[in-house]
Amino acid sequence: MPFLDVTDVLLDPDFLDTTLSVTRNAQTVGNDGIAVDTPTTTGFFGVVTSLNGSVLQRVAEGAHIEDTITIHTPFKLIDGQAGYDADVVNWQGLQWTVTNVNDYSTYGRGFVAATCTMKQLSG
Repeated sequence: MPFLDVTDVLLDPDFLDTTLSVTRNAQTVGNDGIAVDTPTTTGFFGVVTSLNGSVLQRVAEGAHIEDTITIHTPFKLIDGQAGYDADVVNWQGLQWTVTNVNDYSTYGRGFVAATCTMKQLSG
């Protein structure tokens, strides 16, 4: 087990963002065969940094701007699993879909590094 406790830095008030919330959708299948989402919203804290920044994507249908962030947090975000859709994080008035989660639970008190992509496309 590593000796470095990264959570000491992640919990530092100089880095920590306490305004984060996450909506997690539990998914079930109704009698009609259609998926039913049951959302639950929870507040959490973490350190948010830009990943790739705003990137212009040009495709045959037009162009749009994608933006990605990384969130380091002890809260166990998910990018989808059996019975759940990918988490949607609310940060700075925008919604970000969790697209990748790296588990660093062996570092001190443990944390995840989640890559999130902005849901709203612009351009």
